Amino acid sequence: MSFRLATWNINSVRLREPLVARLMTEEAPDVLCLQECKSPVEKIPLATFEALGYRYMVARGQKGYNGVAILSKIPMEEAGSEDFAQLGHARHIAGRLENGVTIHNFYVPAGGDLPDREVNEKFGQKLDYLTEMRDWFHANAPEKAILVGDLNIAPREDDVWNHKQLLKIVSHTPTEVAHLADVQEAGRWVDVTRQDIPEGQLYSWWSYRAKDWDAADKGRRLDHVWATPDISNAAHSSNVVRAARGWEQPSDHAPVFASFDL
Repeated sequence: MSFRLATWNINSVRLREPLVARLMTEEAPDVLCLQECKSPVEKIPLATFEALGYRYMVARGQKGYNGVAILSKIPMEEAGSEDFAQLGHARHIAGRLENGVTIHNFYVPAGGDLPDREVNEKFGQKLDYLTEMRDWFHANAPEKAILVGDLNIAPREDDVWNHKQLLKIVSHTPTEVAHLADVQEAGRWVDVTRQDIPEGQLYSWWSYRAKDWDAADKGRRLDHVWATPDISNAAHSSNVVRAARGWEQPSDHAPVFASFDL
C-alpha cells in the first residue's frame, strides 16, 4: 500500500477552507493532517472535503483555539487522543489506517514569547507537554507509526534562518531542542523529512510580520514528519509546498509532505 501524507497548520480550517480544498485538488495527499483548526469538530467543513474524496476524518476540536484533524481518502478509524500536561486543549488525535499504520497528529503549545517558565506560564506548559509526550512514548513504545504536526520547535541549526540569533528565541532554544530530542528518542522516531533532505536550510513557517516573507526568507522548520524505525525506510519524496505560504489569505505555515510504500 502506497500513500502520500501531508501535515499543515492551517490557522483556522473554516477561514481557510478554500486553501485546504486547493491543496486537496492540486497536491491530492491521501492523508492530510491539520493543526490549529480553531473549530469544534461538528463545524469543520467536512462536506467540502468529502466531495473531494476525503471520506474519513478523526478530530478533536474546540471553539477558537487549537484543534487537530486527520482527513483521509483511505479507510481510517480513530486510535485515541491524549491530553498531555492536562491542559484541556485539543492538541492530539490518532488515526489508524487499514494497513495497521497509526498516525499521531500533534499541535505542541507554542510557548509564548519568553523562554523562562518562572515568568512565562506558557513556556512551562510547553516543556511539560513535551515531557509527558516523552514519558507516554516510553510507556507505549510505538510500532508501525507516523508522528506529524506543528511541534513548534526547529531543532537543527539549518532549520532556522539564523542559528545564533534565534538561540534565545522560543522555538529554537537549547532547552526546547533537548526536550524534543527526548521525545524523539523515547519513541525511536526517525525524522523522515531530514532523512530525505539531509542538508541545507529548510523551513515550513514564515512570520506574518515580514512584509515580504519570501524575499526575507526568515523561516523556521516547525512542522515535522517522523516515523518509527520499522517503517522509516519505506518513506520517501519529502517536500515542503512553500508556494502555499503565498496563497491568498494564507496560513503562516506551509504543508510538509512525505510518501510511504508499505
